[in-house]
Amino acid sequence: MSHTPHDPNAPSNETGSSNAAEQHAPGGKPRRRLSRKQAIAAGIAALIVVGGGAGVAVAATRGGEASTQPDAAASSTVSGGLDTSGEQKGRVRLSEVPAAVEALKESGFKPVHAGELTVATTGASAPISFHSDDGSTLIGSDVDVAQIVADGLGLKLRVEATSWADWPLGVQSGKYDVVLSNVGVTEERKDLFDFATYRHGLHSFLVTEESPVTKLEEPADIAGLKITVGSGTNQEKILQAWNAKNETAGLKPAELVYYDDAAASLLALRAGRVDAAFGPNPAQQYQVKVSPGLRTVGEVNAGWPDNSDVGIVTGKGNGLVKPLSLVLGAAQKSGDLTEALKRWGLEGEEVEKVQVNPKGLPRAAK
Repeated sequence: MSHTPHDPNAPSNETGSSNAAEQHAPGGKPRRRLSRKQAIAAGIAALIVVGGGAGVAVAATRGGEASTQPDAAASSTVSGGLDTSGEQKGRVRLSEVPAAVEALKESGFKPVHAGELTVATTGASAPISFHSDDGSTLIGSDVDVAQIVADGLGLKLRVEATSWADWPLGVQSGKYDVVLSNVGVTEERKDLFDFATYRHGLHSFLVTEESPVTKLEEPADIAGLKITVGSGTNQEKILQAWNAKNETAGLKPAELVYYDDAAASLLALRAGRVDAAFGPNPAQQYQVKVSPGLRTVGEVNAGWPDNSDVGIVTGKGNGLVKPLSLVLGAAQKSGDLTEALKRWGLEGEEVEKVQVNPKGLPRAAK
């Protein structure tokens, strides 16, 4: 199974609410704690997308992975207006969706914990899913979507941190009801899991405010540029395919530049050693929010030339996917799904229509 958000990459509890999420972090040996500045600098590569989903390269998780617990003097809200507090008072909430509640009863599905929706997420990729200023509460767009789904089903939200490698077995074994961690739909994954989609998987190009580059959306746009990209990622595969098209058309290919870590990549971009950085759109939009002087200049579907959508994942045939899709559909109609994504700058990724098990990225060639 190929690693995917996806990052794209999650996502908490809401103080004083009967639906407040419980946080559970996995065990593991502690590693060096990152300061908030280091975590933000690393955000450009917080997600690595391979085969239409999210594999995490730069983590902001706890329990064996790097934490984004801030310095004592850190503000509860980072620049750009993003609320990184544990309270998340502005989180979007949804009333119960009667059709979804009824569908859940008829499905026969029994939650792992009675009366709760147990959601697994990596907590590894801002703004999809990461730790708040208190260092323990999981927040982000996927946590907000999880809250909406739990509300719509009339359940209390229970969020558990997991690693990217462990979520598939966790769902199959019944440890988690669903996974919300920027997981892309693929034909291989659909053999084992059901998906209810809510976001498009997108990559984007990041440049500095001073850059003369205004548009990078198709192969000809990158001709002759220096672009930093993660080695072995889906983004690299797309750029390599674009270079092949440019060479066939008689255009100069882009020079792909690789760095050992995200901070070095971002430094090279700011110093003008590269023209652009190509990576998962959520991480790029987060950079724009928290790191002044940057902007995005083009988006590309993560499945290019095919389409890649991101979905809530649950066990194959367990009956839960229909209730999930009904809640998402109701939240989309009411505008609450849009608002939840907008809190994190991702409203442009919302799918036009919620779907159950749509066509996914093709199977890997054997």
